[in-house]
Amino acid sequence: MKPITPNHAVFFDVDDTLYDHLQPFRAALEETLGTGPDFPYEPAYHRMRYYSDFLSAEAGGTPTHGQVLDTMRTERFVRSLAEFGLTLTTGQAAAVQAAYLNRQFDIKPFPGALELIGELQAQRIVVGVITNGPPDHQWRKIQALGVDRLIPAELVFISGAVGLTKPDARLFELIAGKLGKSPEQCCYIGDSWRNDVVGAARAGWRVIWFNHRGVRPESEPHLLHAPAASYDELARLLFG
Repeated sequence: MKPITPNHAVFFDVDDTLYDHLQPFRAALEETLGTGPDFPYEPAYHRMRYYSDFLSAEAGGTPTHGQVLDTMRTERFVRSLAEFGLTLTTGQAAAVQAAYLNRQFDIKPFPGALELIGELQAQRIVVGVITNGPPDHQWRKIQALGVDRLIPAELVFISGAVGLTKPDARLFELIAGKLGKSPEQCCYIGDSWRNDVVGAARAGWRVIWFNHRGVRPESEPHLLHAPAASYDELARLLFG
C-alpha cells in the first residue's frame, strides 16, 4: 500500500476499531448471566457481531429505532450465545442487551488511536468517521472516546442520519463526492469484513482491514485490502 499524502482522506469505523468492543460485551455477560473467566468471550463476541450484521441486512440496513431495532438487538444475543451452550429467553436476552448498552459508554480508545488521528491531521490529511447505528447512540460513543474533540461533526457520517448503511457502496460514494475526492483518494479503516472491507472496496476506496482479532474473511476474500492488527501497523501502512 502506497503511503497516504495530503490529498487523501482517511475515515475510521468506530466499534471495535477505535476502541475494544469486547469489553462491554464481556461485562454485560458477567453481570447478567454470571459467566466466569473460562467462558469463550472473544469467539462469542465475534458471533454476536456476525448475527448483528446478518439481522441488520435482513432488516434492509441497520435499524435505528422502534421494534425492529429492539428485536435485532435481543435476537443477536439469543442466536450467538446458543452456539456456546447458553439458551436465553427473550427476557434474558433483553437484560443482556440493556447491560451491554449501559457499558458501551464506559470506553477508552485503543492505544495509539487518537495519536494516529492527530498525526494524520498534522500532515493536512482529512480525517473522519463512518459508522452504522442510531445517531444519538453513536455520537455518545464518539464523545466518550474524545474523538469529537479532534474530528469535526461535518466529517462524522452515521448511517442512521445519512440514510445509507454500510456495506452499501453508495454511502462511501456519497462521502467521496461531498469531499470532492476520487475513490482512490479515500481510505477506510475498519474491523468488519462484511461492513467495512466489502463496502469500501466495492466503492473503489483503499481499505485497511483492522483485523486485530485474527478472523477470516466472511466472503469475497479476493477484495483488495491491506491487513493490520495494531495501531503501530496502521501507522506503518499509512505513512510508509
